[in-house]
Amino acid sequence: MPRAPRLLLAALFALPLTAGAHDAFGPGIHTLEPNTLVPAGDLRYAPAARPDRIVASPSADPAYGFQVSWRTATGVDAPRLELVVAGDAPAVGEPRRLAARSTVFTTENGVGSQHQVAVDGLEPDTLYAFRVQGGNGWWSPWRQLRTAAAPGTPLEFLYFGDTQNKNASHGSRVLLEALRHAPRARLAVFAGDLVSGGDGEDDNEWGEWADIVAPVAATMLVAPVTGNHEYFEEFEDTPQERRVLGPHWRHMFALPDNGAAGTERTTYWFDMHDARFVVLDGTSALDLGTAAAQAAWLDGVLAGNPRVWSIVVVHQPMYSPREGRDNALLREHLMPVLERHSVDLVLQGHDHTYGRRAGDDGAATPQYVVSVAGAKQYRLSQEARDTMAPVGEDTQLLQVVRIDGDTLRYEARTVTGRLYDAFSLVGDGRGARRLVEHTEGRIEPRDCGRDATLKGRADRCWE
Repeated sequence: MPRAPRLLLAALFALPLTAGAHDAFGPGIHTLEPNTLVPAGDLRYAPAARPDRIVASPSADPAYGFQVSWRTATGVDAPRLELVVAGDAPAVGEPRRLAARSTVFTTENGVGSQHQVAVDGLEPDTLYAFRVQGGNGWWSPWRQLRTAAAPGTPLEFLYFGDTQNKNASHGSRVLLEALRHAPRARLAVFAGDLVSGGDGEDDNEWGEWADIVAPVAATMLVAPVTGNHEYFEEFEDTPQERRVLGPHWRHMFALPDNGAAGTERTTYWFDMHDARFVVLDGTSALDLGTAAAQAAWLDGVLAGNPRVWSIVVVHQPMYSPREGRDNALLREHLMPVLERHSVDLVLQGHDHTYGRRAGDDGAATPQYVVSVAGAKQYRLSQEARDTMAPVGEDTQLLQVVRIDGDTLRYEARTVTGRLYDAFSLVGDGRGARRLVEHTEGRIEPRDCGRDATLKGRADRCWE
């Protein structure tokens, strides 16, 4: 880029002109951003009478119901959810009214109330509109989503790796781009580390996460997974140190009550169309001694699967593509169950790179995938380069999965919409799968183009 336009861009965006990294503005223009856009001391995310952070999540059978969580300030009397079958006219008719259960929740932004409602008794494959109540006459806008359909109906869903860092400034692009490529999606799966946490502004981070997810959450169910950043260290640097689930998790999400013993709040399963989805808690398995209990529970959930496809989501990978990481305990306890039941997809996060591979036996399933949606980007290990394909660094990604009969098609796309990875799993009608790679249109694998981060860390590409 000529010198004059570069100077003009620097003036417009108030960015320093320094040598080194390559980014969206061209060679040498970069800046270190804060983790949130909220200025210090600003109460942008203080609880208010207006309802916010509205998230609908699956029930165990989302053909007949779902669960909704939202937040307000305290003092909201008898908050409720209103529900109607969506119609073509603005006259919605007489709604069904459901009372919420409420809890008071204190954060850095003040004291608020979190409200949750279990919606049941619905009809399959039906478009419903709902809204939730706040205080002082406030209601949310009407939003609508379609209940799950019967087996045999095609299903489209989204999968995101870690959002975690700089959600508002960078993660928002990924969520919006995903909607362009999955206009009929009924589900969005987030593979853990939704926020970073631990920096004194956890509530701001959850507020920004809810904001960027809002366009997705307004039209489909959200299935979250706990990552290590959803936990914090209690009694840090003492013999009693242990992982404790952060308080936001149980307030932000209303989830199925069918999890493994010891991880009832963070493991669950549900069925949609032709697939059974199972959510695991890798942090609890690794750090809190629940790996064996989760494996036994997973074995039972998969053994009783009446659906054609099985998809397991866990934050920490079975095969880690980042240098220096090895989750051997997960491979010891969980991987034998995944392999024995020939799980189709194992969707993972944690390592802030991209990598895909089959198991050690080379069978088509499971396909183990690691991806990242957010701004933090790590570097690949040499082992990952040798055993995974494709792999990628320095790339924000989204994934679209479509299941139609005996075919599951997977696509990973960059934040700008370019195709990065694509394959299909094709069934033979007897439970076996054949892997078909789709290479046409894929861009070349991406590597990190800088020697260190803006903070000088050589083990990462971006903070």
